Amino acid sequence: MVQRKKKRTVSPEALETLRRTAAHARQVRQEKRAAREAQGVAQPYTKTPKGMDITAEQRARQLIALARPKTRMASSADFAKPDDPVNHPAHYTDGGIETIDFIEAKRLGYHLGNVVKYICRAGKKGTNMGLQDLQKARWYLDRAIEKNEINPPTR
Repeated sequence: MVQRKKKRTVSPEALETLRRTAAHARQVRQEKRAAREAQGVAQPYTKTPKGMDITAEQRARQLIALARPKTRMASSADFAKPDDPVNHPAHYTDGGIETIDFIEAKRLGYHLGNVVKYICRAGKKGTNMGLQDLQKARWYLDRAIEKNEINPPTR
């Protein structure tokens, strides 16, 4: 035997509150529509075409569904990879994108890729407060200028 889902019923008090809210919303929409017509502005698109009337019970269900708490938006912490010192070190994965992914996407090459790498990790690895990383970045930048490695990516 197939079990059917029970229909949820709405209490009379909640239904009356929703009806009053819907009536108020209708009144506000009518006032806005009248103001737009007075200014000669075109009518906005409405979701319910004319002739598609819904019952108060159906509208109450819609309003209840809209009133339910929404799930929170995902943050970058939700997608953060666990610290893997070999494949995904923490000093290269902060900020939502891994440094190597950026370097490859921009096709930076060896020298400029190392410039970006050392700048991104400056101060996040070791105890030298990033000075050594910045010096290495400068060394690779000077080397790229010397070798004239800067090539625009081909499309």
